[in-house]
Amino acid sequence: MIDIPDELAASQERFNGAAGRAFIAALPDLTADFLERWELTVDGQPMHGVAALVLPVIRADDTRAVLKLQLLDEESEGEPVALRIWNGDRAVRLLDHDEITGTMLLERLDPTRMLSHLPDTREAVLVIARLLSHLTAVPAPPGLRRLGDIAHAMLDRTPWALERIPDPDTRRLVTDCAAAVREVVDEPGDRLLHWDLHYENVLASDRAPWLAIDPKPLAGDPGFELWPALANRFDADEIRRRFDAMTDVLGLDRARARAWTLGRLLQNALWDIEDDRPPDPQQLEIARRLRSAPG
Repeated sequence: MIDIPDELAASQERFNGAAGRAFIAALPDLTADFLERWELTVDGQPMHGVAALVLPVIRADDTRAVLKLQLLDEESEGEPVALRIWNGDRAVRLLDHDEITGTMLLERLDPTRMLSHLPDTREAVLVIARLLSHLTAVPAPPGLRRLGDIAHAMLDRTPWALERIPDPDTRRLVTDCAAAVREVVDEPGDRLLHWDLHYENVLASDRAPWLAIDPKPLAGDPGFELWPALANRFDADEIRRRFDAMTDVLGLDRARARAWTLGRLLQNALWDIEDDRPPDPQQLEIARRLRSAPG
């Protein structure tokens, strides 16, 4: 029997409600089914994030791997698509995949060597920028979520959200973020985006210094990729330096990248307001400092 972590059950309850509860209830049998189907032996303690259960396993040929089980939704359904395209180049390698459940068998990386453990945050930002420069170099395949659709939906939702922001400075900042998105919304880009490349989604392995994991892919402009590296390991005085370093490495137009990065603040603010929370102060500070940046 596999013990389902309480934290995973709680996050599924919070974010997915009844669907999350059903996923957790089915998870023990689902796990047992794939262990048998793919001839896997559990080789360590379960790991988890907000959305997935990850089991270290050994295949019948003695290959070390991990079994990843997660609720199939609009974010997770594109993960195997992107991983197949990247084919282990700067990203974790996909070994097997079940289309019906979204269950994946992935190469095993080293969870003890995570980019978030690198003391030098400036070097860590450059690692992410170099990974993104490579990962976003290819066009997205048909069928993925599209940034243009997401951006138009955000702009449609903005007037509703602004009415629910009592603080005038915050309301003005969110308004400015929406205005920046309007400037670029009709040219949303077509690159294959990871969307969630922060420091804990980069692991080391024996075959490569750093590899990306856990993409939530969409088709769009690489400028929409920068936010996680600015928000995680937050340091207000490093925001502009990080932004400039990443746009330099990726070769992005800085004004356009700033507009799409402000779009991430808009996206996060909308989610906060929909959950009856005020927009996060650290996220607002990132937008505030980027809004005032020259160029």
